[in-house]
Amino acid sequence: MDFAAARKKMVASQIRTNEVTDPLVVDALGQVPREKFVPEASRGFAYVDEDLPLGKGRFLMEPMVLARLLQLADVAETDTALIVGGGTGYSAAVLSRMVRTVVAVESDRELTDSAARTLSELSVNNATVVMGDLRTGWAARGPYDVILVEGGVTVIPEALKLQLADGGRLVAIVRQGPTGRATLVTRIGNAFGMRQEFDAATAILPGFEPQPKFVF
Repeated sequence: MDFAAARKKMVASQIRTNEVTDPLVVDALGQVPREKFVPEASRGFAYVDEDLPLGKGRFLMEPMVLARLLQLADVAETDTALIVGGGTGYSAAVLSRMVRTVVAVESDRELTDSAARTLSELSVNNATVVMGDLRTGWAARGPYDVILVEGGVTVIPEALKLQLADGGRLVAIVRQGPTGRATLVTRIGNAFGMRQEFDAATAILPGFEPQPKFVF
């Protein structure tokens, strides 16, 4: 399979046609070999316009959704970014071409090792993969100009909001039903603003599922 041609087609038919115009986003998605970040048996499907299963209830986010989230975050080349749910490292590789530094936190050891290995193979030197609790982020390297939650959540944890720098932006798919909403959280001083932009049926990250309701 000609992966370079498939990547070019993905950008032309999935990204540019869905209101993604930010050159940083478009160029990064056109450069990163997505097939390197999926299981070998699934590489033929690396550029389809849907979430790709990675196992253990985890998915590689649909390219269009990732692109629109990154555009919503208004990423700048001088930014420091945190990825929550780094998975196999694809979004870290994409963001590494857009910002100064990237930290990707991942809760699964196998995925953490896979991401670190692939990023090293691709000579991505400004992205670090760490293992930790996704709900608490990675405060040790914060604050961050951009936080990307790579998966659906029912609620955005306060701990993640507090890791935003002044003027920082957090993007996530907030899902409380069959369809989620792309949500932008911005921080100005100690105040947080929020707005929702587009629909997405992104799978919920493990650990961010709805809490059970107790009936007395």
